[in-house]
Parts: sequence; C-alpha cells; structure tokens
Amino acid sequence: MTRPRRGTLSRVPPLNLGNQQPRTPLDADRAWRATADRAADTVLFFDFDGTLAPVDDDPTAVQPAPKVLAAIEALAPLVRRVAIVSARPVEFLRDHLGGLAGVDLYGLYGLEHSHSGGETVTEPAALPWVPTMQELADLARAELPPGALVEFKRLSVALHWRTAPQLGAAVQEWGRAQAERLGLRVQAGRMVLEIKPPVDRDKGMVIDEVIRDAAGAWYFGDDVSDIKAFTALRARCAGDPDFLAVCVAVANPETGHEVAEAADLTIESPAALGAFLTEAVPHLR
Repeated sequence: MTRPRRGTLSRVPPLNLGNQQPRTPLDADRAWRATADRAADTVLFFDFDGTLAPVDDDPTAVQPAPKVLAAIEALAPLVRRVAIVSARPVEFLRDHLGGLAGVDLYGLYGLEHSHSGGETVTEPAALPWVPTMQELADLARAELPPGALVEFKRLSVALHWRTAPQLGAAVQEWGRAQAERLGLRVQAGRMVLEIKPPVDRDKGMVIDEVIRDAAGAWYFGDDVSDIKAFTALRARCAGDPDFLAVCVAVANPETGHEVAEAADLTIESPAALGAFLTEAVPHLR
C-alpha cells in the first residue's frame, strides 16, 4: 500500500526537483507516532482529484475513494485542522465530501475558501475576471477540436484532453496562446491545462498561511501543483527545526514520478489512501 523509504524519522529535507531521492528518508509508522505527540497542533492537507478521488474521464463524475471520507471524519477531531486544497470550486468540494464537519475547503487553488462549513469567501482581486473566464470558456468550446473537454469553474477554465490524448499538444498551444493574449496564468496538470486569473494565489501560499502557528503538517497530493505545497512545508522546516512535516505523493501514470521524487512517502492510489488513513487513526488516538 505505501512505499516508505528506509531510514530514521527526521525533519523534511530540502525540496528535490531532480531525480535524486530526498536525503532524509521517512518511515510511515514512525511519522504517525511522531505526529501523535503534536496532533492537537497538526494540520492534515489533502488535494482532491487523484488524491481523495480517482481521476475520471468525466471530471463532473468523480467520487471520493472508499474509506476516505470515513477516515477523514475520524481524524478531524484528533488533529488541529483538516483542509482540502483543490483546483475545484468550493461548492463542488462541499457537494462531494458528504457534509464532512470541521473540514476547511480551499477551492480554485485558494481563490475561494470556506472554514468548517461556513460561507464561501472569494478572493476580491479575482472577481473582476469572471466575465473574462466565461468568454474564454465559450471561445474554447467553439474553437477547440471535438474530444477536448472545457470545464468552466467561474474563476478558471480547465482544458482537458484525457479522452483524446492526441489533442494534448494542440490544446496546450491554444490555451497558452489565449492566456498570453488575455494576461492570464496557466497551471499544467494531469492531461489538463488550467487557465486562471493573474492573482497571486496558489496551494503553497494557502499552506504557508495555515501552518504559521502549527507544530506539524502532512500534505497528500498527486499533481505538479502539489509540489508548491511541499515547498511551503519544507520552507517552514528550514526556518523552524521543531516543525514536523510529511509530504506524501499519490502515485499515477502521468505526473506521479515527478511528484513522488519531491515527496517523502508514496501511496499507490486514492483507494490505498483510504486504507492508509484508516490505519493512522489508532496512532493519533
């Protein structure tokens, strides 16, 4: 289920952007035991697609993997906070997480957030870009070839080519050209190109803010955007030798290698994550 790297538990090493393994290995069981000592001041962060839920050809049809929601519900009262940090809108996350109590939601890479079931708050600087995103989505549907899927998220537009891999180069070229024309930013992902407003907000910034007065954190992710979250945890470790951080990659055939190279532990799939989190509950109790 997990692929722990052999060695003793230590502080998270500097981010590895090459092909070398992190210099200080972690063992999953020892990492959970160390977390137990500071559970009340530890934050558990999760990406959604490809982490809590398997990726689907239809992005609207995804559902959390078995055991995941029950495990998060059991872990939430044992730690300081549980937060989902995703490219999905907050409303989508709320609908697909079954009304989990005490969980914070950060949608659209942090452009939206909702704390413990509260109202959704949108980053004010992003709101003026809603009409531009709608126009971009309409243009993409008109100009991209059949087989490309256009997902409008109000504050971003995702261009998917999962069901038509041969279109990947053309979709990316079109998307990057439109982003440059409109002054927007792009985020590459698993057979998707996300186009979003030029607002300084990403997963790393969310994590950096949430962990400022925490004693530890875990981050579970599967895609290249999650490496920014890993970076934020490692930066905190560099400035605070008592901070405990664990970066966990969920394996996949597209970006899994790159993410795993930057992580401390690798889990085989969202389904395996459900079992992994279930087994973690006794450690924290």
